Amino acid sequence: MILQLDGAPAHFALLVRNHLNAHYSSWIGRGGTIAWPPRSPDLTPLDFFLWGTLKRRVYVNVPNTREELAEKIIQAANELREDKAMIQRSTQHVALRATACLQRQGGHFEQFL
Repeated sequence: MILQLDGAPAHFALLVRNHLNAHYSSWIGRGGTIAWPPRSPDLTPLDFFLWGTLKRRVYVNVPNTREELAEKIIQAANELREDKAMIQRSTQHVALRATACLQRQGGHFEQFL
């Protein structure tokens, strides 16, 4: 497993990086062991898969209250957590996207997927 951080300043703290280096052989983030382009949502499963999928599931029927919204988000996240095949497909898609990105020399590539 490879941990990927979101680039928050707190994740760059020396204490955090030392902990990550001690507990993970590989991790992606600022100062991480694997180089990753900044601001690359098209290469990050949370951005190209998870947020849109959660939103579609939550808003099948629009929630009327904050509480209902929170419940629907939790329910959708739990359902996704159980769908191992979908999670595996989304993580495997990272390699396809990375290859397409390299072929386009870092340019726009999603229309070629």
